[in-house]
Amino acid sequence: MNIVLSTLNAKYIHTSLSLRYLKSFSRNEFPNIDIVEYTIKDPAMNIVSDLYQRKPDVVGFSCYIWNIEETITVIGMLRKIMPELTIVLGGPEVSYDTEFWMERIPEVDFIVVGEGEETFLHLLKELRGDRALYSVFGAAYRKNGRVIVNPPRPKLQLDAIPTPHRFAEDQPSLANRVVYFETSRGCPFSCQFCLSSIEVGVRYFDMERTKSDLLYLIESGAKLIKFVDRTFNIKREYAMEIFEFLIQNHRGCVFQFEITADIMRPEVLDYLAENAPPGIFRFEIGVQSTNDLTNSLVKRRQNFAKLTRTVTKVKESGKIDQHLDLIAGLPEEDYGSFRKTFNDVFELRPEELQLGFLKMLRGTGMRHDADKYGYVYMDRAPYEILGNDILPFSDLIRIKRVEDVLEKYWNAHRMDHTVEYLISKEFPSAFDFFQAFGDYWEGRGWQKIGHQLEDLFTRLQSFLEHRGTPDMDVIQGLMKLDYFLNHKYKPRKIWWDFTLDKSRQADYMLRLAEQPGSVSESFAALGLEEKELHKHAMIEVLPFSLEHYLQEGETDRSQPQLLVVYYPPDGSARVRTFLADLEPASPTVGGSVQPTKRPTAGR
Repeated sequence: MNIVLSTLNAKYIHTSLSLRYLKSFSRNEFPNIDIVEYTIKDPAMNIVSDLYQRKPDVVGFSCYIWNIEETITVIGMLRKIMPELTIVLGGPEVSYDTEFWMERIPEVDFIVVGEGEETFLHLLKELRGDRALYSVFGAAYRKNGRVIVNPPRPKLQLDAIPTPHRFAEDQPSLANRVVYFETSRGCPFSCQFCLSSIEVGVRYFDMERTKSDLLYLIESGAKLIKFVDRTFNIKREYAMEIFEFLIQNHRGCVFQFEITADIMRPEVLDYLAENAPPGIFRFEIGVQSTNDLTNSLVKRRQNFAKLTRTVTKVKESGKIDQHLDLIAGLPEEDYGSFRKTFNDVFELRPEELQLGFLKMLRGTGMRHDADKYGYVYMDRAPYEILGNDILPFSDLIRIKRVEDVLEKYWNAHRMDHTVEYLISKEFPSAFDFFQAFGDYWEGRGWQKIGHQLEDLFTRLQSFLEHRGTPDMDVIQGLMKLDYFLNHKYKPRKIWWDFTLDKSRQADYMLRLAEQPGSVSESFAALGLEEKELHKHAMIEVLPFSLEHYLQEGETDRSQPQLLVVYYPPDGSARVRTFLADLEPASPTVGGSVQPTKRPTAGR
């Protein structure tokens, strides 16, 4: 048989680990298995045309909430042009309410339920031979017009699955795509909004096999490996051994883990703070809510005080970026409670804060108890809620505006200094800033149109001026700094009028070239001539001492400073910023400032 395994990924850079597991488990008996990946943005006609030209006998699709509707469209077209084709579905989206999916998609012949490696191989054998479909545990099929769902299959011994990471055809693209990797399956927790709560127990792959696969991927050029373990650090010794191995062998590769922060042991944090090279590890931490009643209702055990200690200690080490997750719409979390949750978590200043919305996934306890809390939600994937008894749709769409500007202005790292100042000095809380700005953004219709980088600055300025925000000259100074830092090369245009006219700028450029040591030793070490300064540097007057503000969190208007921004010609090195005292005669020593990824001003 000619077999094609396929899925529609959310983005091109993503890869499907599940397809590679299926191929690795079945290819000894069925060597003609191809993996073909598309994206949900690809036109259905293009996907169907490509699959048609491959002349498959069997096509298997891996289905998730983000691709099920697009996959159904493709399946309907395939069935019309290839009536003899055998179509098999698998994945978490069709592993629950399986009979519903068989009824909804009559073009589908089989569904593989749950863990699919052994079931899929068994199904292929029966299709090739006697077709004793009743014997294929974990499969659903039709018989005499009736849907049959066979009993589930026992869990596999994980090390019985051949490695999915060593296909020659994958190697050329490893550097340009995300590699997904798992060291375990299962989750010890019972969060009712998550499918992982359904599976009992945690199983681990052999440590030496895991190390061997990781080393192979690193040596083959992988740049980003995301571990899909639901709680990577649940087994301390196992996690520590992998951390140590990756620190010794990373070769510049970046590794992302989902961790449970409140169970992270201090000795693990101390080890990472001392030994991890900056930037090779990223932690994704699901906080979801800080409301104790809410967490109790969804059976989520969480100690926020311990979580805070972990996140704070990791942040202070400066070694690991942290991505914290929230879910709006959980039981007994109204608008006011969610505002508190948001502010509690934002106070930790994660590098990224993802604001998601509750989804009623098939098979979860939350979907089963939806009526209990008055939930209404989308009938089709992604099953996102539209409201409940205490969080109406009107509040949900306001929170969505928070999400929109949070992504643009915090998670994208475009205005770190500015946003920090506004939250610390001008608004009651972070949530109030993002909410007010989000409301203004939508009121102007900006959600309907695109934006360039400078638009983000002019729109923020418009919002701040509209509300009569005080100290706009200080805020604009920070905005200018952030704008400069958003470029690898000297920007061709700016969104404000320079404080200094052209003749004054030229005068300062000459003095900077003739007396670079009056700025700082590090500036003098650049050895820049006046021509190079004009070509690769920009200067602007800040109406306050930026140096004092970054150190003390207070604005001192008695000492305005000259900001000097140097852009290395090749764009490869980090942009350099320097500060000099502003004087009529010449700039004098003011030191240099290299703003960190997240400024601490005002905190």
